[in-house]
Amino acid sequence: MQTLYRFQTADHIVAGRNSLQRVGEHLHLIGADVHKALILTQPSIQSLGFVDTLVGQLADKGVQADVSTSILPEPTIDNIEQVFAAMEGAAYDLVIGFGGGSVLDSAKILSVLSTNDSSVRDLLGTDLVKKPGLPTILIPTTSGTGAEVTPNAIVTLPEEELKIGIVSRYMLPKLVFLDPMLTLGLPKPITAATGMDAFTHSLESFISNKANPISDMFALESIRLISSSIVEAYRNGASVEAREKMLLGSMYGGMALTAAGTAAVHALAYPLGGKFKIAHGVANSMLLPHVMEFNMDAIADRLQQAAEPMGINTQGLTSSQAASKVVERIVEWTRLLEIPQDLRSFGVKLEDVPEMAVSASKVTRLLNNNPKELSLQDMEAIYRKLLS
Repeated sequence: MQTLYRFQTADHIVAGRNSLQRVGEHLHLIGADVHKALILTQPSIQSLGFVDTLVGQLADKGVQADVSTSILPEPTIDNIEQVFAAMEGAAYDLVIGFGGGSVLDSAKILSVLSTNDSSVRDLLGTDLVKKPGLPTILIPTTSGTGAEVTPNAIVTLPEEELKIGIVSRYMLPKLVFLDPMLTLGLPKPITAATGMDAFTHSLESFISNKANPISDMFALESIRLISSSIVEAYRNGASVEAREKMLLGSMYGGMALTAAGTAAVHALAYPLGGKFKIAHGVANSMLLPHVMEFNMDAIADRLQQAAEPMGINTQGLTSSQAASKVVERIVEWTRLLEIPQDLRSFGVKLEDVPEMAVSASKVTRLLNNNPKELSLQDMEAIYRKLLS
């Protein structure tokens, strides 16, 4: 565990049922005059009328708002730069991300593109953004990425068949609104994939080489909230209580990864998304039990600590036995949540494995957080377990 650690997140977080209705009254927390906003969202969110509610509140405060639904579900560099080009001359002084993780990440990237003389590719990596971006408001509509409280944004590089992160404190938002009512209509597959993504953030942060007392606090509370609600949210999507726990759990997971970072699960997931378009949460949940098994001899004590907030009775068990129960519970969730466990169903073949392992090996930012070093052969072995 680190002896020196630091933590930074969104400036202001407003959480609670129907908090979307309170955006206007909190606009002063931006700390600057706002006259024109760009709202990034998804067609499904716009069709439900939520965006109209937001536009009306902004208008009441004298803020003109334009709406864009041009961000793709897995945004590429070209996609983000096309949207940025369309912003030229509009004189926006606020960017609002209203949707899932891709929309939130894109809002963060567009905010810093607006104030830095850089392309998206120039910013790939850590601490390469030179100046603060436009103020941002982030409003998640899924319980998965925790992107609303992280300094991270992920983009797809199609030519390299990989996803890469941009990490900068300048991408942290000014305002976040967590309204569980926005997540009630999520389809079951999205509830499952995003929920397991959030759980992966928390568990990986807890076993990360960079884990510390701050990240542990957020990770364990995230694990507790998600473990007690993910199956209920999937089976009964109208349960506001379950949805609220999932949304808070997702946010805490984002805070945990901000403080400690994710590890090999995410590194191995990126080629699956980049090359085979497997949803990030699905890729994470497929890989999670196998990577935990690989790490087991280095993390049994940590997994034992995670067992109790997962609702697992560990009385009389050794640390190894309790850790195995954690992996078993994860496998059980993937079955109950009907998440695919065979990469073949996504078109992956055995001959693709070596190339995927090479791609994953390049994600050193995350692999360095893993408690055990992975060779190319180790990575190939994990992929093959999902092709058996």
